[in-house]
Amino acid sequence: MNPDDTMAGQRAEPPHATTYNMRQLLIFLIPSLVGVLLFLTPIIYEDKVTIGLGLLADGLKAATANHLPLTAVVLLGGSALIGLLASLLKPSWLTSRPALNELFNLPPLWLVLRVLGALFAAMTFFEFGPGWINSATTGGVVLNDLAPVLITFFLVAGLVLPLLTDYGLMEFIGTLVRNLFRKVFGLPGRSAIDAIASWLGSGTVGVLITAQQYQKGFYSAREAAVIATNFSIASIAFSLLITNFMKLDHLFVPFYLTVVVAGLAAAIITPRIPPLSWKKDDYLAGVGKQIQEEVPQGISLMRWGLQQAVQRANSNPSPAQMLRVGVHNVLDIWLGLLPLVMAIGTLSLAIAEYTPVFNWLSYPLVPLLELLQLPEAAKAAPAILVGFADMFLPAVLGKGIDSELTRFVVACISLTQLIYMSEVGVLIIKAKLPLNILELFAIFIIRTLITLPIIALMAHWIVG
Repeated sequence: MNPDDTMAGQRAEPPHATTYNMRQLLIFLIPSLVGVLLFLTPIIYEDKVTIGLGLLADGLKAATANHLPLTAVVLLGGSALIGLLASLLKPSWLTSRPALNELFNLPPLWLVLRVLGALFAAMTFFEFGPGWINSATTGGVVLNDLAPVLITFFLVAGLVLPLLTDYGLMEFIGTLVRNLFRKVFGLPGRSAIDAIASWLGSGTVGVLITAQQYQKGFYSAREAAVIATNFSIASIAFSLLITNFMKLDHLFVPFYLTVVVAGLAAAIITPRIPPLSWKKDDYLAGVGKQIQEEVPQGISLMRWGLQQAVQRANSNPSPAQMLRVGVHNVLDIWLGLLPLVMAIGTLSLAIAEYTPVFNWLSYPLVPLLELLQLPEAAKAAPAILVGFADMFLPAVLGKGIDSELTRFVVACISLTQLIYMSEVGVLIIKAKLPLNILELFAIFIIRTLITLPIIALMAHWIVG
């Protein structure tokens, strides 16, 4: 054998390795770096921890604040009218266009909810109709507080989200942390991006990422359900708001440490019991499995991750096509999700505010809270369960509790339950993730029961 041939064989690339030039590498690096800066890089601005995306959305919200409630009414009204037209008359100019047909040609239940959302918004804005709909604590919360955030946040997020998800960053990170996430959580490594985006930005961003990854074949039904209900964690910014509101800001560091410990425990245990353990690893019909995080023999973890990232980035549609997809995502949120948030959020808040339903449901919790030696257990129990309606409601009810120990527990619980119907729950259902409302409530209860003893134990240690 020729010695030169032997040396060449020793220098040969591994069978799965590919080469790429600087231009191909930059197509991965530049958009991904911008995505990291916008979504995953913490920024301290005016004594508040946020992200670049949050600053952009907050700036847009501040500039348009006076017009956003009316904008929401117009969007909801237009969405309901076109939905009625498309669903009842089915004009060919609309049904022949797949994107419009999907957005407006609705099943009866979704059509009813869309019309209700428009009616509730109009009643709240123009101040007519029943008080339980248009009061400041029901429809007013959704229209004046929640809708403006969703309109501005998702306008920015919907347009720039492909920078985070479609230019190879998820393939790169997913490959590097694959073994850890598979062993600990039974999930692909790319789900780490969902968790970080939620932690630094918003739980709704995490659900939006999960939904898109499921629809593109990168998550199975089980993985999407697990990630959406266990990794769409509350942001640092919202956590600071909660501690400030409940007069616990002097305890923020141990408070957030408690949230992280309890949340990790729930993320490990919850997927291993029903209903999440019943979900199958089936991929969306017509799309199939698109994920590849397994590393072939003879190639390093870093190189394989980089190779997968560059390949994904260079197989993407053109920027113009990506922009069209982004605009469609924004319209889907504005015209599809916002009406459901208005309808279901208002009804959930009305049940919490004007009926004893959550008091009745919370009765079995009282003995458990007393067993955990929490003062004012009867006051704390409804505050803990009402989180299913809205994430901020436990803080509203718990603020009146005198015991700092109990307030600490209620505040932590509100951040670890994760499933609240006024926003994340509606987004999960709207995104067609494989979960229904009964399963969401069951997961909410399971997460509460898992995290409550952990939080109470740490609260006794921290607060005393």
